[in-house]
Amino acid sequence: VQLVESGGGLVQAGGSLRLSCAASGFTFSRYYISWVRQAPGKGLERVATVYRDCRNPYYADSVEGRFTISRDNSKNTVTLQMNSLKAEDTALYYCAAILAGGSWDLAPRGQGTQVTVSS
Repeated sequence: VQLVESGGGLVQAGGSLRLSCAASGFTFSRYYISWVRQAPGKGLERVATVYRDCRNPYYADSVEGRFTISRDNSKNTVTLQMNSLKAEDTALYYCAAILAGGSWDLAPRGQGTQVTVSS
């Protein structure tokens, strides 16, 4: 499993960023894909999950209504559109992949992409 994140950067509060995750080395369409983040001094937080059929994605309460996750199984990519960014969204963002029944705690992740939101 290889996952490569991109698209992070520095943005002002209220701004937008679009993160991308490029996957390879596994049958992408069989996996659930999540974006997880880790802020300085805090644990991992799963912020969004897209399932194999793209229906009813999961969003953490902290990002509901502001973030949108999507996937393109033909290109083995997942994106996270982040709008109305807040300072508390500052974190290292990773994408992670599991099969149904797997554990996000043990999911392989990429190297991450840094998102910094200035207030």
